[in-house]
Amino acid sequence: MDQHSPSLRAEAIGLLREGAADQYVAERLNVPRGTVGWCLHEDRKARGEAHVRPNDCPPCLPREFDHHAYAYLPGLYLGDGHIVSKPRQHHLSIFCGDGWPGLIGGGRKRYEYPRYFFTNVSDDIRLLCTDTLDGLGVEWTHCTRAGRPYDISVARKASVALMDAHVGPKH
Repeated sequence: MDQHSPSLRAEAIGLLREGAADQYVAERLNVPRGTVGWCLHEDRKARGEAHVRPNDCPPCLPREFDHHAYAYLPGLYLGDGHIVSKPRQHHLSIFCGDGWPGLIGGGRKRYEYPRYFFTNVSDDIRLLCTDTLDGLGVEWTHCTRAGRPYDISVARKASVALMDAHVGPKH
């Protein structure tokens, strides 16, 4: 950071405070984007300002929690996602592509009406799902296949309508 002149750093901070994006400032001043981020970090540190990233955990921050958006995420996770855990990091990865227009739980069957399936081998994850369904008033059943109770089915018309209202249709 010492290789850049104080005037260049001041210009970068000025542009950032005016609302310019990091990438724009980097291109305009012909410096790496990481340098711009470092200038911003050093400026915040000098002013005693804590940096709050928009992807930080909402309950940990003093901002309003978006319950509707958060409720939608588990529905996506249950259908097309998984959690990646690393030391001090947990990421929710969700894959929603045109190649998967609906959800398939277990073997392929043709149903003439919409329904939801959830499959997971973890007892804790299935319990989390079924407890949430119970809390929402959604009727569900276990579909035991080959002696394994890994599948949960929501098939009653009123319960499917509740799922659509909370999660949204998946196809």
